[in-house]
Amino acid sequence: QPHLAESGGGSLQAGWSLSLSCAASGYCRDYFIACCRRSAVKDREGVAAIDSDGKTSYADTVLGRSAISKDNANNTLSLRIDNLKLDDAAMDYCATSYPYPCWAVSWVYESEYRYWGRGTQVSVSA
Repeated sequence: QPHLAESGGGSLQAGWSLSLSCAASGYCRDYFIACCRRSAVKDREGVAAIDSDGKTSYADTVLGRSAISKDNANNTLSLRIDNLKLDDAAMDYCATSYPYPCWAVSWVYESEYRYWGRGTQVSVSA
């Protein structure tokens, strides 16, 4: 079964940049790989995702200040979020839509992902 492990995060300040990485097993390259977050006020939901063809999608909250990419050769996912806001504070997770193909999911909802990393905490202070 897929295995994912996040790295990055930590204690950051508003205006800084966040860099997250995710090591994913080979199962993941043919499915959506996403970064999701759970905050104090919201259940876990998609922040950014990349599909099997490399097409990227972003939540409105990070659109225009983030970039997600993947390296299929090394099975890694990278997410960068610039100009951090206090609302970016959350537990961030990597997830894969395996076994659901990309055409069958929207990438946004927690219920579309069965396999998750353990998460990494992101704190943002003023």
